[in-house]
Amino acid sequence: MTAKPHTASAIHHHGEQDTIIFARSGHGTIVSNNGQTRQSLSPGDFALIPAWAEHQEVNEGEEEVEWVISRSGGVPVVVNLRGWGEGTVG
Repeated sequence: MTAKPHTASAIHHHGEQDTIIFARSGHGTIVSNNGQTRQSLSPGDFALIPAWAEHQEVNEGEEEVEWVISRSGGVPVVVNLRGWGEGTVG
């Protein structure tokens, strides 16, 4: 995944799939816990996003962020949400 500067993903979860992120380059943030928890990732860092955990990937910096993402399961699941704790997008 490559995130351009000053961008953010939709708030989402990955259903029953656990997700592991490896930060390859740049400095980004995983936001979770209803927007209250921020985990900064620098090159070489890993993050675990448990199944069903609502989260958002954020790049607030001036450089692109490149993350390698691995999920359990054969077909990737992404469920975009309207907001923290809100229903799925149409």
